[in-house]
Amino acid sequence: MNPDRIKMIHCTAAEGQKFQQEATEYDKHIRKLGPSPLRTKGGTPKKKKADAKAKA
Repeated sequence: MNPDRIKMIHCTAAEGQKFQQEATEYDKHIRKLGPSPLRTKGGTPKKKKADAKAKA
């Protein structure tokens, strides 16, 4: 997991404006990073080789 795709913030119920600002900024940041390399074009997570072998 790319650490640039994870962010933790703390907002109380009274900080709706702060939450909106943080969410908007994070959305812009994620969009700049582009699609997640953990996803395929179909939108489902890629399976790791170990997972595929375990199910076989």
